[in-house]
Amino acid sequence: MNNQTSDGNLFADIPLKIPNEGVNILVQNEIVRIERIVSNGHASPAGFWYDQEEHEWILLLSGKAKLQFDGGDSINLIPGDHQLIPAHKKHRVEWTTPDEPTIWLAIFWT
Repeated sequence: MNNQTSDGNLFADIPLKIPNEGVNILVQNEIVRIERIVSNGHASPAGFWYDQEEHEWILLLSGKAKLQFDGGDSINLIPGDHQLIPAHKKHRVEWTTPDEPTIWLAIFWT
């Protein structure tokens, strides 16, 4: 699951069990990229930290998740929660719910 679409429903075609996180690029240009990310019990690999060149704003649409930030801070997310992650703020996904899809809307920009 890694394609680009400009219209549709964010809750359509959600697989119940997937081996890897699914990423659908909804919109992309030189300035911004908007993705739908589907997790199902997925987490960042042990010791792995995202350290992105881009700012990222996330909105949790369904499921639950826990984000951990370098330095020890962490947040639990439920549907409707959103978070701005500035560029180069190291973070990782500690866990997502394994019994239902966790659906994220992520907006990236520089």
